Amino acid sequence: MELVLQAESLTKRYDRNIVVDSVSMRIEQGDIYGLIGRNGAGKTTFMKMIGGLATPTSGSYAFYGEKDNYKTLSRIGCFIESPALYPDLTVAENMLFYNKLLGITDPKNIDEILEHVGLIDEKKKKTKKLSLGMKQRLGIGIALVGCPDMLILDEPINGLDPTGIVEIRNLLLTLNREKGVTLLISSHILGELERMATRFGIIDRGVLVDELSNKELQEKTRRAVGIEGLDPRQVTVTLEEMKIKDYKVLDGGRVVAYCDTGIAGKINRALAEKGLYASGIGVVGQDLESYFIEKMGGGSQNA
Repeated sequence: MELVLQAESLTKRYDRNIVVDSVSMRIEQGDIYGLIGRNGAGKTTFMKMIGGLATPTSGSYAFYGEKDNYKTLSRIGCFIESPALYPDLTVAENMLFYNKLLGITDPKNIDEILEHVGLIDEKKKKTKKLSLGMKQRLGIGIALVGCPDMLILDEPINGLDPTGIVEIRNLLLTLNREKGVTLLISSHILGELERMATRFGIIDRGVLVDELSNKELQEKTRRAVGIEGLDPRQVTVTLEEMKIKDYKVLDGGRVVAYCDTGIAGKINRALAEKGLYASGIGVVGQDLESYFIEKMGGGSQNA
């Protein structure tokens, strides 16, 4: 796959405060990369640097193998923090402004983009009269001007109601799957990122502490029934008799059965009927939120 973004030891320092600390990241063509971290973890600053809105203190980055940012700007669409909107212009006029900024003289793309982001009926409304959710949609629409190959989106579903979240999720998935657009997205809504992202990066205090694929994440957060203190062969025979085929024998002889965790008691009874008494049996594994909180050093979650 073509390498879209390659960041090497990217660092941003304000006086003595290191906001982004030697972050290295690779994003390939077709990825939906979910960037996760608390408020102040460095997500937005990292996005600003690769979007050309902030100058790195040290390190480097390249899009499509090109370190000269101006040669690739036309291939990148950004929506970072609040969208830069002109309040006294209408939705359509704001879109037209950004068309002209990119040298696009034919305005026919405006209605198409506004249809995509659910604002076609608001095109004549002044931007200052839009709700927060509508402004978010317009910000995404502006990022789509120029048909970019990659989108950098900072909290794109902030302020949207549940229906709006689903619509934007479907839009982003369509852009990715049908048009091949690569996405870098940050979001507080972990469940939405889980539904979209193919890869995840977890940033804490400016440091990229973990990277993993969606498949790896599912394995790490998979809930299961854990059985300890018995001969694994006897346990697995019992599981097979119960038509439970998905299990693993881990180091130390613990058996993990991937099944409905509500039947832990039923498994325990089946073992006991054979005179097999486990020293421990119960639900193991983390949910998505707990995993991220652990990686971000514990405490309250605020991705």
